[in-house]
Amino acid sequence: MENNNLEHILALDEIDHANFWGANNRNLNFIKALFPKLNIIARGEMLKVIGPTDEISIFETQLRQLTDYFRQHGNIAEENIMQIIEGNVSTDNASSDILVHGRNGLLIKARTPNQKRLVEACAENDLVFAVGPAGTGKTYTAVALAVRALRNKEVRRIILTRPAVEAGENLGFLPGDLREKLDPYLQPLYDALRDMIPQQKLQSLWEDKTIEIAPLAFMRGRTLDNAFVILDEAQNATSAQLKMFLTRMGRNAKFVVTGDLTQIDLPRYQSSGLAHAISILGNINNIAVIQLDNSDVIRHKLVTKIINAYEQSPQKANISEDVKE
Repeated sequence: MENNNLEHILALDEIDHANFWGANNRNLNFIKALFPKLNIIARGEMLKVIGPTDEISIFETQLRQLTDYFRQHGNIAEENIMQIIEGNVSTDNASSDILVHGRNGLLIKARTPNQKRLVEACAENDLVFAVGPAGTGKTYTAVALAVRALRNKEVRRIILTRPAVEAGENLGFLPGDLREKLDPYLQPLYDALRDMIPQQKLQSLWEDKTIEIAPLAFMRGRTLDNAFVILDEAQNATSAQLKMFLTRMGRNAKFVVTGDLTQIDLPRYQSSGLAHAISILGNINNIAVIQLDNSDVIRHKLVTKIINAYEQSPQKANISEDVKE
């Protein structure tokens, strides 16, 4: 008799597979019991399925429904699994507001009107400037959009960059080589990515350069095709640096430039290129400028009050000069 068994390898590389399988593989064992004709072997994010071709086809369809449910809700239990297998739960009702299903059930979405405007602008334009004070979610929302674009295969890679300008500190006195000096400076970008991508998967994306984090100077001479590219802290880029960065845009590229014009750390003899770029590019088709403000701050409730207090301080100008020095 002809052997119709098939061996198929599946990858659960976009979800937290450890939580999906449950404590002590409880969910995995429950799923195995529901598919007695299949030999299901899970090793990390890889899943090997052996059995009749028609059974594997059914299993793949229902596994996709199970992982969709997990992404939407951040967890899944045996009763959910049974309901989905029996066709009693729809997995097509995910909120359109959700940008990324992050780690440990974290649902990442635009939370303020201006953040939603940023999401809409990125959908409609290839170059978006997002400008506003600290804590308004500029960078975090942009990173979420980049991760979503990568997962949806709209781009092949994510590139995150910042100008290497110290905020009052001196990189030269930090220990280690260039990467070790820059890693603390780029920490907000790492933090955002760790919220959105399982650590093991994130490590592999770094290693194969699917996700790249580099200082702005490293962009010179490159053409960035099929990429979602974010320039963070752009207020610390000069006009020449910003022009260099923007002209790196290649085919099928999406660029987001974020910055806070109240926190310029350039030496006093250099001017920020961000305001200049917005003034000369803001009226060009396919370029959008989104202004976020104190109402978009989503950190601790005191952060908004702190920002307002500094904005109203008569010493505001002196504070800016002290930072530049």
